[in-house]
Amino acid sequence: MTDWVYPAGTASEGPWSISLGAHDSSVDVPGWEHTGLKVAELAPGATVELPASAEERIVVPLSGAFTATADGVAHKLAGRASVFDGPSDVLYTGTGADLTITSAAGGRVAIALAPAKQSYPARLVTAAETPVELRGAGNCSRQVHNFGTPAALEADRFIVCEVITPSGNWSSYPPHKHDEEKDGETNLEEIYYFETRTAPDSAAPSPGDPLGYARVYASDDRPIDVTAEVRTGDVVLVPYGWHGPAMAAPGYDLYYLNVMAGPGRVREWLISDDPHHGWVRSTWDAHEIDPRLPFTAG
Repeated sequence: MTDWVYPAGTASEGPWSISLGAHDSSVDVPGWEHTGLKVAELAPGATVELPASAEERIVVPLSGAFTATADGVAHKLAGRASVFDGPSDVLYTGTGADLTITSAAGGRVAIALAPAKQSYPARLVTAAETPVELRGAGNCSRQVHNFGTPAALEADRFIVCEVITPSGNWSSYPPHKHDEEKDGETNLEEIYYFETRTAPDSAAPSPGDPLGYARVYASDDRPIDVTAEVRTGDVVLVPYGWHGPAMAAPGYDLYYLNVMAGPGRVREWLISDDPHHGWVRSTWDAHEIDPRLPFTAG
């Protein structure tokens, strides 16, 4: 069976700490064809480059500030201290653009990508423009940055967002799927890239061992059974099947970057809940959003 879990360091290639699904990646994932992810740790003044390709890309600073140059046009990305400090500026490059990324002070940057046929204009989405959604309620509360969703960004194939889950909470819940093209559902591959931290309000010793958990299981006769302990730099791929919850263990906050794309005609995130657990949504009206949200800088 294909390995759907890539702990930190197991999908590295050259300057990339993660290189999965890209046209130039040597990390082979059989059957994976619609999405990709690259992550790099840049020392001060260092640079990474990607040649022009028939794939659309979005540059997401994870920590630090960057300059991203696409087809000779430089864009300053203000960045953030960490993924737990609210949204960052991001850059959508469109397709067929060569890309160079550098950071004066160093930092960690992700590039979400997807093979694409139609080209859309490059766009800088600033942190201030990023739609911030507080989703769920009670211990299912989470914060979503919708900078690359259909309502926020013109693109051909992919849907990209990031989710922050406070310690002890569950997200990607109820378990759901998007592995068929049918009424009310779209067929989308999905990448989860994780980061974790010790929650500021916890009494954990420093540095501790911040962790979370991710679950993926079969929705039909295609076999998949993932229950993964995740930490910063880990990746879980969801080719099909029910997925969720993504669990922030008590004492530790959880972040993930989602990259989705598929073969369907419509670029839309349409899901089906696991019928055993979908009823949970109906309970949220009786609860408040977790008061720890939203997470912001400082």
